Amino acid sequence: MTSATRQSPAQTGLVPKNRRASGFPLLIAALAVAVVASTWLAVSIGAVHVALPEAWGIVADRLLPGVPADGAPRTWTPAQEQIVWEFRLPRALLALLVGAGLAVVGAVLQALVRNPLADPFLLGISSGASFGAVLVLILGASALGGLSLSAAAFAGSLLSLALVYVLAQRSGRLSPSRLVLAGVALAYLFQAAYSFVLQLAQSGRAAQQVLFWLMGSLGGARWHMLPLPAVVLAAGVTYLLLQHRPLNALAAGEETAVSLGVNVHRFRLTLFVLTSLLVGVLVATSGAIAFVGLIVPHAARLLVGADHRRVLPVAALLGAVFLQLVDIAARTVNAPQELALSIVTALFGVPFFLWLLRRRSVDRAVSVT
Repeated sequence: MTSATRQSPAQTGLVPKNRRASGFPLLIAALAVAVVASTWLAVSIGAVHVALPEAWGIVADRLLPGVPADGAPRTWTPAQEQIVWEFRLPRALLALLVGAGLAVVGAVLQALVRNPLADPFLLGISSGASFGAVLVLILGASALGGLSLSAAAFAGSLLSLALVYVLAQRSGRLSPSRLVLAGVALAYLFQAAYSFVLQLAQSGRAAQQVLFWLMGSLGGARWHMLPLPAVVLAAGVTYLLLQHRPLNALAAGEETAVSLGVNVHRFRLTLFVLTSLLVGVLVATSGAIAFVGLIVPHAARLLVGADHRRVLPVAALLGAVFLQLVDIAARTVNAPQELALSIVTALFGVPFFLWLLRRRSVDRAVSVT
């Protein structure tokens, strides 16, 4: 009997409800409440304090004008209203989208390559997307034939993932050790490439701003930036949820997937393109944020097991809340200066990464064969 066939039946998605599944609706409800609560905190906390009731009143007044009783006092100032509506709320919503997207991509990549250490940052996908974005930001859209920022980031992430996939092949099969090593090597290569482009920038201040953005920042969030990542994320998550059975089968092993009728080559190709698209769009709006795609999927599996029908929505909500809280910390710990988001996520991600490395299953997954 092969290792693939010894996988838990839960990984194929063909299992009855268990205790984890029975508590799934309650968990989703609790996470939805956490999303609302973290967003409420995000629009209230900052250099200019806005009390929670006032922050709620500002948002309610904008969304539902005329609902409060006529003559009801407005206790907030026009400046507070502008701060909450024009700056903090778009930033909070973008944090939700980026956190959810990175967590979902991490969960898919870990199933796709059957490696618990896989995430967009480690596999070089984020660095490739950053390289494409930097070319447009520094050299202009003409540098890539008129591609937009999101399109350039998508092209960079797709190029990186394609190279990782080719380099990780061994006798026609993906090698987990080669995958990690190829991803790390290409991440350094793309980082060197965009660092070189930054050195060519005529404006040192512009290069500094782009470098800070590359480490993860939501400071430039505005309303017009939200529709594209929202649409792409919604479409991507919907497709992945519909494909939860093939995902479960692929996570159990290539032989299991083939025996269940999955066209592994086509499905992998589709997932590579989809994850590259998601990472490209997200990096174009927030820069490369490390460790979200590594930490959150494992936390989701601890809560609901291995079935991607439950893992994906839980990972999305957990990722949204996690990055929301990270962003609050990044702009308040050293106020009025902001920390790059990757600095804060690294404080959680590095210890978690080292803990994963110490597990026997991970040792086998990344051992050089």
